[in-house]
Amino acid sequence: MAEHSCDVAVIGAGTAGLAAERAAREGGATTRLIDESFGGTVCATVGCMPSKLLIAAADAAHGVRRASIFGVEPGGVTVDGPAVMARLRKERDRFAAATRGAFDDLPAGTCLKGRARFTGPTRLELDRGDVVFARAVVVAAGAYPMVPAPFEALGDLVLTNRTVFEIADLPRSLAVIGGGAIGLELAQAMARLGVETCLFDHAETLGGSEDAEVQAALEEILGAEVTLHLGVEVEAAREGDEARLSWSGASAGEARFERVLVAAGRPPQLDGLDLVAAALALDETGLPAFDPTTLQCGDAPVFVAGDVNGDRPVLHEASDEGTRAGRNAAAWPDVTPVARSVPFRLTFTDPPFAVLGAPAAADSIVGTASYADQGRARVEARAQGLVRLYAAAPDGRLTGAELFAPGADHMAHLLVLALSRGETASALLDLPIYHPTLEEGLKPALRAICAAPQISARSSRDSGDPPGA
Repeated sequence: MAEHSCDVAVIGAGTAGLAAERAAREGGATTRLIDESFGGTVCATVGCMPSKLLIAAADAAHGVRRASIFGVEPGGVTVDGPAVMARLRKERDRFAAATRGAFDDLPAGTCLKGRARFTGPTRLELDRGDVVFARAVVVAAGAYPMVPAPFEALGDLVLTNRTVFEIADLPRSLAVIGGGAIGLELAQAMARLGVETCLFDHAETLGGSEDAEVQAALEEILGAEVTLHLGVEVEAAREGDEARLSWSGASAGEARFERVLVAAGRPPQLDGLDLVAAALALDETGLPAFDPTTLQCGDAPVFVAGDVNGDRPVLHEASDEGTRAGRNAAAWPDVTPVARSVPFRLTFTDPPFAVLGAPAAADSIVGTASYADQGRARVEARAQGLVRLYAAAPDGRLTGAELFAPGADHMAHLLVLALSRGETASALLDLPIYHPTLEEGLKPALRAICAAPQISARSSRDSGDPPGA
């Protein structure tokens, strides 16, 4: 057993933990970074990057199948499942190795391998017996894929984001449980790779959409590729090498699947931390109450950052939170609140789906732009989806948006910038927008906001779109 003393101890070496350790060290603190494996970030190993590698393969197959639209006849499409998964793992491992390289650049003695638990407000004990004494602690332990009770009996037929990328070959059939970002992305990708895919969710909405028109588009467009069963409760039983699922609710039925991908949520990884010993106020789920502007838990020298706090479980937020938590831990008790960035979620379906800012309120002004006949989208044979922009009177200041349209992953960044700067719809119409681009498709929604009777200031510089926009 060894004893370690430091200014800031960080639990978890993922995106948030790495950012917290770096920020604390740059703030003059001595640090210890504690992790049970130092295997790399969730994004690189079991999240963002391997899922995008699978999506890239799926999009390649989809592109070949629809090439005849453009007069190109490539012949039949054969998907080599083992080859798809082998490339995925090869490239994934390159990304993961790059993130692990960050550990080698840390000062000697910074990394402590093991699982940590609190034995006092700032005293930690590792499962190997080491003890860490710190002035402040940042908890960045991440989250884990939840497998609800009905699916536990399926054993190795169940896949999660931690295991789906390890399969040697694509399954013949797949049930996806959960219509959030992970479920939607992987369901569509598997379907495009030739896997018979059904998606189930007890909710009646997909992807966290709160806009009825966008929700309708999600169901129509994604439902053309993936069989959707929304608003249902699912029971599961294992029968040999297959899973038998039965469902009831908005629809009812029964089917057998080779594998079941459970994407029903990723709760905070709190097990074993013993936060009670840290004398923190905990809610009914065991999560400590914290200030999102400082990441501090009450008045304690304990901070929570990244997926473990359950607030905004996406990579850029984890990085930002880790940085703020690390700075405040190093400066404790002189913590500094920082305004949160504009909420921004992006799902890499085709077309992409983005939610940003605040949802539409009762008094919001809403502008809609359909991409069903948008010029550039028609050129690329991708004319589908829509954009919904929300604004406030009296000046048309943008407050939020939902986009489910070609190019939404890029256009959403333009709109996030506009929201963060307090821009109005008329100000965006004053910007030069090149022709022919997908961005031109935003103009009808912006014009609708400017033309609303509640708006007092309107732009006169936007004279209309060129033909085919």
